[in-house]
Amino acid sequence: MTFETVSTNKAHGGVQGVYKHVSAATGTEMTFSVFVPDHAPGEKLPVLWYLSGLTCTHANVTEKGEYRAACAEHGVIFVAPDTSPRGDDVPDDEGYDFGKGAGFYVDATQEPWAKHFNMRSYIENELPDLVATNFPVDMARQGITGHSMGGHGALTISLRNPGRFRSTSAFAPIVSPLNCPWGEKALTGYIGADKAAWREYDACALIVDGARLPDLLVDQGGADNFLEEQLKTALLEQAVGDAGMKATIRVQDGYDHSYYFISTFMAEHVAWHAERLKA
Repeated sequence: MTFETVSTNKAHGGVQGVYKHVSAATGTEMTFSVFVPDHAPGEKLPVLWYLSGLTCTHANVTEKGEYRAACAEHGVIFVAPDTSPRGDDVPDDEGYDFGKGAGFYVDATQEPWAKHFNMRSYIENELPDLVATNFPVDMARQGITGHSMGGHGALTISLRNPGRFRSTSAFAPIVSPLNCPWGEKALTGYIGADKAAWREYDACALIVDGARLPDLLVDQGGADNFLEEQLKTALLEQAVGDAGMKATIRVQDGYDHSYYFISTFMAEHVAWHAERLKA
C-alpha cells in the first residue's frame, strides 16, 4: 500500500509526519498523521490510535493535542486519521454534525452515503494494514482513544474487536448514539431507521449485549456544554456497573469540551496506555 508524505518535522527527538493515500474503503484520498518517537534501529513500538470528533481532521489533535512529549517518554507511536472522506464528489450536509467531518466511524448503508462513508472499514482494516506495513509498529501492542465522536469510535471499535486493543480510553465520548440527537441524526442518515442495526455502533448497547473490555479510562469535563444532551456519561457508568466491567470514569471539574481539556489530560492517557502496552 503506497502513500505520499505531506510533511515531516522533528519533535521531541522523534518525527511528526503527515501522509496521504488513496483509500479503497472510502474511494477518496485520505490524510493521516503519525508521530514516531526516537527508537533503536529495528525496534518495534506500541501504537496508540486517536480518533477525532465532529468537524475535526487529523490536524486538530496533531497541532493541539500535546501528546508528543509523553509518547517520546514512553516510546509510543501515535496515529491520528481523518474523521470522514473528503473531496468534491463526496456528498455533504449543511449541518456540522453530518456528512464531511462527521463520519461517525460507521460503514454507511444508505444512499448517497454508502459509496464513500465507510470509516469503520477504513479504521478497523485499511489504515492499520498501511501503518503496519510502513511504520515500526508492534501490532500486538495496540491501544485506542478518541474525543467526542472519536471517543464513540474508540469505544465501539474496541468493544467489537475483542483482543485487538490492550488498552482503551476516551475523552468526553458520545457513549450512546441511540439516546442522543447527534447519534439519532447520524445513524438514521447513514444506517437507516431500524434502531436494531444501530446497536453495534453504541458502546452502552454493546456492553449490554455482552461485549467487554479488560479495562477502560474515560475523562469527561464537568463544564462540558454537551454533557447532558449529547454525551450522557451516566449511561456508560450504569452500563459498566451493571456488567461488572472494570472502568475508571472521571468527571474533571470545570473543564469543557475543547482541546484545552484534552491536552490537559493527554499525557495521563498516554502513560496509562503505555503501562498496558509494555512488551
